[in-house]
Amino acid sequence: MRVGRRDVMKASALLAASAWAPVAIARDTRDHGVRIRDLLSRMTLSEKIGQMNQIAGGRQKALNSRLDAAMLDRVRRGEMGSFLHVAGAEPLRRLQKIAVEESRLGIPLLFAMDVIHGYRTTLPVPLALAAGWDPAMMERAAALMAEEAWAAGLHWTFTPMVDVARDPRWGRVVEGAGEDAYLGSRMAEAQVRGLEGPVRRAREPLARGRVLSCSKHFVGYGAVAGGRDYDSADVSERTLHEVYLPPFHAAMRAGSGSFMTAFNDVAGVPMTANEALVRGKLRERWGYQGLVVSDWNAIPELISHGVAATPAEAAALALHAGVDMDMASSTYADHLATAVAADASLVPLIDQAVMRILMTKARLGLFDDPYRFGDAAREKAPLARGTARELATRSIVLLRNEGAVLPLKPTARIALIGALADDASSELGSWRARGQAEDAVTLRRALPQAVYDPGTDPAAAARVAANADVVLLVIGEDYDMTGEARSRSDIGLPGDQQALTEAVRGAGKPIVAIVMGGRPLALEHALTGIPAVLQTWFLGIEGGPAIADVLMGKVSPAGRLPIAMPRTTGQVPMTYAHVPTGRPANPDLAVDSARYHDTDIGPVFAFGHGLSYTRFGYAPLTIEPRGDATVIGVVVSNDGAVAGDEVVQLYIRDPVASVARPVAELRGFKRVTLAPGERRTVRFTLAHAQLALWKAGAWMIEAGTIEVMVGSSSADIRQRGRFTVGAGQGSDPAASIATRVEVA
Repeated sequence: MRVGRRDVMKASALLAASAWAPVAIARDTRDHGVRIRDLLSRMTLSEKIGQMNQIAGGRQKALNSRLDAAMLDRVRRGEMGSFLHVAGAEPLRRLQKIAVEESRLGIPLLFAMDVIHGYRTTLPVPLALAAGWDPAMMERAAALMAEEAWAAGLHWTFTPMVDVARDPRWGRVVEGAGEDAYLGSRMAEAQVRGLEGPVRRAREPLARGRVLSCSKHFVGYGAVAGGRDYDSADVSERTLHEVYLPPFHAAMRAGSGSFMTAFNDVAGVPMTANEALVRGKLRERWGYQGLVVSDWNAIPELISHGVAATPAEAAALALHAGVDMDMASSTYADHLATAVAADASLVPLIDQAVMRILMTKARLGLFDDPYRFGDAAREKAPLARGTARELATRSIVLLRNEGAVLPLKPTARIALIGALADDASSELGSWRARGQAEDAVTLRRALPQAVYDPGTDPAAAARVAANADVVLLVIGEDYDMTGEARSRSDIGLPGDQQALTEAVRGAGKPIVAIVMGGRPLALEHALTGIPAVLQTWFLGIEGGPAIADVLMGKVSPAGRLPIAMPRTTGQVPMTYAHVPTGRPANPDLAVDSARYHDTDIGPVFAFGHGLSYTRFGYAPLTIEPRGDATVIGVVVSNDGAVAGDEVVQLYIRDPVASVARPVAELRGFKRVTLAPGERRTVRFTLAHAQLALWKAGAWMIEAGTIEVMVGSSSADIRQRGRFTVGAGQGSDPAASIATRVEVA
């Protein structure tokens, strides 16, 4: 496709207005327009392309290592607009000084790094934080990440990852919020707010201690075939709009300053070249004018995808799609000028891209003060261990507690078995920024009274178990088994852990299985006969003490699964929000139905599942129409003897529609703390726009009856009701819209 008159007019309008589209980011930056228009008018084509080039200034394990004399000369010549894999308040100040004082135009650089769940203070991995079902908690985590990254001189982090993922074979499930579009949307908003702070007035830059977010990977990356990283995603238009796009829309509304395109293709069109979705959907229909960056080396990979024959063609395709900045490949730097020589109509698209990059630097305040990021003294501040421990504790999910094995009795003789119990590196997870393994407190260190056995010899471990009152069996995956390029065809227990589990089970003592890792594992067989199970993920530097707090009853667990745990690998991908079939799954194998014959129906632990050390009761629902919304109220009580948190979950279903609708869809939740005997009323105000379905290119609200379900998980519904709704039309993705929740 070539640029037409309409595209040129759009570019001219963008330069004239010099503004973010208000629907995209509610931060007015028009006051920067005069400066940036003047700057753009003085730039050569080479300097413009330089701004579109992001270079690795080091490696993940050796930051700043490529900043040699030759690289600094490139900075002086204006050959890059951004560095990644750099950090440190003092070295980045020196690097910025070269860009500002020794280059022709003095344009400041953008410094970026993957700060996924902590910079120096490593917090729980994103999937674990999502298990807290508490957006305020996620926002606190993101704010701490931003503060530490800012102190190190960084402007930009490539987070949040807002991909919905329903196949835990995909290793990057660890970086997101799980299987649900509504939960994912709330967590996306929270992370953007934590990283960037509240909405600001015109010309007001990001506050000290805040950094630019990057919502990724646009779009469909979590739907890759077979859970294989980088593979194709072939999803329907309805699924794309109802499941995979909503968290991006929510992140955009929250003010995310940048987006990253995904590696995958959608229906055969790689996202880095997907003009319909990036320029068409994101830019034009949604109105987003923030910075869009490619993923690492994704532009030349368009040749491997088979949609470009040369690097110049790949560069032109990415530019047409709306990708402003090339991460790491130098394809724009080396080949975009060649593409322009063949097609001069690319020039207005280059101007658009550079304008967005410069506007991003302006809203960060870099033109006013290029040294406003970084504080060498704050960079050396102590680790935020208190916050890390609290967040880790709130992320733990109690999956099973038969016979009240937990909490442990203070006098119990404890056997602690399994290598992961003393694996400090795995506590940090697969992304660790500047986190250090020596800073992590393992469960073995947190429970010095326990007799520890690494489990390398199952027979020896069984003997240790036989001499204990209770066994803590730590199983799961280590840090290197999840993350990018870490897809697995079998998500059962890896290695010899199944043999270890069977040996320990043979000792005949009560077992608490402590499952660590970055994805839900298929553990039905492994957990058979084990009365208590904790899902603890990778919890960061205070993971050991957090687990110990739950085990010993200092804290009543309240995490909930953000993605279901399958019985076997063969069940995935799966989701609670599946569409009903003509022959729904039937427990009777004699009936032909939508199920497997060699395993029970559904997951072993459902989406939203999690237990507590207390019990919660639910009174019947109250349902009240209120204009274009309906208010659903429920009284929740703590009927047990200890304080605890309940996560009250609201699901909806449209039982009769023009197209088959999911059997349940999350549309609200609230984590509520209740003392023994306490009762609280939780009210959900459900806008009717949240009931819309995607049909014929629009969000349609169909008239009819809506069923509502409230309970403790998608499989533990305590109360039901229904109401009617009239026909209408929505404007935003239904799952992206937040439900107002009040607690009285």
